[in-house]
Amino acid sequence: MTKKGTEKTYEQAFGELTKVVERLQSGDLPLEETIALFEKGVGLSKECESFLEDAGRRIEVLLQDADGNIEIEELDDVED
Repeated sequence: MTKKGTEKTYEQAFGELTKVVERLQSGDLPLEETIALFEKGVGLSKECESFLEDAGRRIEVLLQDADGNIEIEELDDVED
């Protein structure tokens, strides 16, 4: 789900961030391109963080009881 019609989804932003990290890890880029990619990566990282913070707030609202108290239940360990 996007915040606005023209913005990326979390999955799109994370996918782009992954590609940026892979390119930076290659280590064979000119300095200016490295800096530009790093700046792009920081921006994408902030976008992803914002999506996750929003999701956390939405989950908290869903977990509130009628008195506004947040009831958090531990999830069972998930086996991979």
